[in-house]
Amino acid sequence: MSVTTFTEEHTSPVAPSRIFKASIIDSHNLIPKLMPQAIKSIQILQGDGGAGSIKQINFHEGSNFKSIKYQVDELNEGTFTYKYTLVEGDALMDKLEKITYEVQFEKTPQGGSISKVTSKYYTKGDFKLNEEEIKAGKEKVMGMYKAVEAFLLQNPEAYA
Repeated sequence: MSVTTFTEEHTSPVAPSRIFKASIIDSHNLIPKLMPQAIKSIQILQGDGGAGSIKQINFHEGSNFKSIKYQVDELNEGTFTYKYTLVEGDALMDKLEKITYEVQFEKTPQGGSISKVTSKYYTKGDFKLNEEEIKAGKEKVMGMYKAVEAFLLQNPEAYA
């Protein structure tokens, strides 16, 4: 087994508290509404959405994946920190043990936010990650983030 780590930063004009509430806390309600062509539903299978909860994202037919399950490892509304582990689903391709994510939103001097995302891919055996597939997955996540950001910019009262 090997572990490959990626870290990315993105800036947004949206305050950390709003983007955290929309993209993390209420993601199971908001994301399927913003991206109905891609995300069929997000279900909380176990727990209340906080640490220890299990969630499942169900994708529409024709998507590369049918569904993925992940466990919420940490949810801290005070520090805008979210950690979760992808534990089951097509995205693991029987070649990955798991993928962990750490998301941190920080306030910028201009009132917006910087999101820092660290992902760790735990491979099985001597499997080597395909950089293009990882990049494509990251682009989809960024598309979701940008959809939430656009919604918040168009609706300044939402998640205030």
